[in-house]
Amino acid sequence: MDELCQQEASVTERLNALVATQNGLKRSLARLDISRATLGSQTVSTRSIGNTMLSNGAVAAKRISAAVSRLDLEQARVKDTLQVVEQVAELKTCVLGVTGSMGAAQDWEAAATYLSRASRIPPTVINGSFAEEIVPTSEVPDLPKTTLEQAAESLQALFLREFQRAAAENNGSKVTRFFKLFPLIGKSDVGLDAYGRYVCQGVAARARSNLNAGTGGSQATEGFFYANALTKLFEHVAQIVEHHGGLVGLHYGTGSMVRVIERLQTEADLQGGIIIDTWSDERSIDRKLTDIRSYAFTFLVQSFLPAQPTRSGTPWAGSPNKRLAQGDSRRQDEEGIDTKGIDTLLSEMTAMAARWSLYCRFISLQCKPEAEYEVLQVPSLVTTSALNRKIAEKITTPINEMITFLLRRSVERAFQLDEQPSGLSLNLAKPLHSHTPYISSAVDDVMYIVNQVVGRCLATSQRSVVSSVLPSVTRVLDSDFIGMVQRKMRDESYPKAAVQDTLPPENTILAFLVLINDLDVGCDYVRRIVQSWLGDFQGTDSREEKTEASAKSLQSLYPFQGDALYVASMLKVVQQSFEAKASELISDGIYVVFKNMIKPRLRPLLSNAFRDIDYQMSEQGQAEAKLVEDDDGSGHSAHGHFQRGWDALTKPIARIFTNGNHERLLNTTISYLADVLEKRIWSYYGRINDYGAIRLERDIAGLVNIVVRGNRYGLRDAFARCTQICLVMNMEEDEWAETGSDVVQDAGWVIDGDERARARAMVQSRGQ
Repeated sequence: MDELCQQEASVTERLNALVATQNGLKRSLARLDISRATLGSQTVSTRSIGNTMLSNGAVAAKRISAAVSRLDLEQARVKDTLQVVEQVAELKTCVLGVTGSMGAAQDWEAAATYLSRASRIPPTVINGSFAEEIVPTSEVPDLPKTTLEQAAESLQALFLREFQRAAAENNGSKVTRFFKLFPLIGKSDVGLDAYGRYVCQGVAARARSNLNAGTGGSQATEGFFYANALTKLFEHVAQIVEHHGGLVGLHYGTGSMVRVIERLQTEADLQGGIIIDTWSDERSIDRKLTDIRSYAFTFLVQSFLPAQPTRSGTPWAGSPNKRLAQGDSRRQDEEGIDTKGIDTLLSEMTAMAARWSLYCRFISLQCKPEAEYEVLQVPSLVTTSALNRKIAEKITTPINEMITFLLRRSVERAFQLDEQPSGLSLNLAKPLHSHTPYISSAVDDVMYIVNQVVGRCLATSQRSVVSSVLPSVTRVLDSDFIGMVQRKMRDESYPKAAVQDTLPPENTILAFLVLINDLDVGCDYVRRIVQSWLGDFQGTDSREEKTEASAKSLQSLYPFQGDALYVASMLKVVQQSFEAKASELISDGIYVVFKNMIKPRLRPLLSNAFRDIDYQMSEQGQAEAKLVEDDDGSGHSAHGHFQRGWDALTKPIARIFTNGNHERLLNTTISYLADVLEKRIWSYYGRINDYGAIRLERDIAGLVNIVVRGNRYGLRDAFARCTQICLVMNMEEDEWAETGSDVVQDAGWVIDGDERARARAMVQSRGQ
């Protein structure tokens, strides 16, 4: 009850306060009512002032604005009328001037100028009733439009007739005079067509003269007569376009020369087609292509066939040289095709294709709009031309077939005449009389032809030639060249011992090593050929940057959009494909050398090196052994015995191998040697004391130094397990105790904890 009473008192107090403020609110509302009444009266006064005083001003302003608009309209009409009057007066002057100039005066330049002035008058004025009423006179009664059209037609016929007469008379000044008048009378197309016919006549006459100069004589059958004739044709067209382009652009406007170029291209199609057809018939291209397609490549085919036994049961020699020497098939094939003639013909075809590419580039630059600076594209008038199709049919396609044949025939011929380097021997006492690298003659011959073929292909500046020839080069190198080397390695020179536990014959080993060198040097040749075209990549890191940098060196030969990058990528494909195939075969050959010549002698070599070594010696015995090693140069140590055997095992092969092949053989050998050496170290478990462990570590370190000498420090990683086992064996107790910490466990150990514990227990005193 007390709380309710308190709440009631509180509410009563708030209500009394609100009642006390009611009088103030009533006074405020009364003041607002008074203010509203005052504002209402002021509003009425303002409206009355606006209706009585400002309405008159608004009406006056509206009346003045309408008057100004009428004045502007009248003024514009007056100006338009004056302009029409001036134009009609100008039209009348032009009509009378044209008529007068074409009369007795025969001032054709003035007549053309009057027509040019009349062409700038709007047609609405010329066809208007006012002009039709004012312009006609007693001397010129016709309507102005009719008079101008008749004058233009008459002048067109006159100019065309005089132009043709001047062209027939070979009067250059008169030709130029009338050529400049056609655009003045609005007949630019007629003038450009007439000029195109005029220059085409000169092109045709020059082309026939050049072709007839050698037709039927010795010039047509010798040298590059037809290539020179085609070059002269393109040069003549280019000279016309370059020398006359300024005149045409000045009088006919920018871009007008394209119409003349179209006419010139039509004539070039005709004359160029005649040259190419005559060349094709004279050189008997179709017959040569038929002979090439029917060539059997007997030597290459028989090289990949398995050797067949003779009637007596004696197997044939694996070499296809010996097999083909028994028959006449190779001689018959050679008599059917003149390889030298094909090579000369290819040079001529390459020159013709290169000239066509240069011509296309020139025409593209002349037809390119001025707003385009970076992108260069072949115009449609060239891509759709008959000469482009003729060159693709008669030159581009035969180039691919002939280059492929020439490359395959060169590979075949190179292996037919293949010669091994003379004076090679595995005996270190005998000097080597040949020059390094020791490779067969076929490698130099084939790579010389490959360099020529790639050079000719790229010199054409034809993307279509590159897209067909470079894949053929890749195919021939991968299948024929590498295939021939692989067959020789498998069938003729495989280093297999006749008696177990003996080495293969020395001549077989040497031949096999030379074949592996052939592949390694071949990769280097192909890499250098490709890099000579791609340029220097120094200073670029990413593959995309290298590709763009390589394209810059080809940009001069392939300026059209995307062509340079495409050619660069195709060259890289040739290199990458050959290196992949050759590297695979090199790896197989290196493994054969290791398996048949290194591996059988490596275990006995290690056994002999550690045969008389005692690792249970006392401290005095160790000191005596160390003294003996210091006196005779470590001759009685394990690594001393190993060095003599290692040199006798590796040096004969190393002096025949290339550096790359020798490194590959060492990597394979050391990987196996490290495994064998680790097993030998584990074999001393429980048979070694503290002093023996020290000597074993010294012997292992000396052996590793022998293997990796010659700055081959990267090969030490293969022996990491061996050296760490020896390290653990010779650790002090406090060092061994620290190996259990996390920091030491992460310090590059390649042997795990169990192996470290096992290595620690190898010493007798610790293993008990």
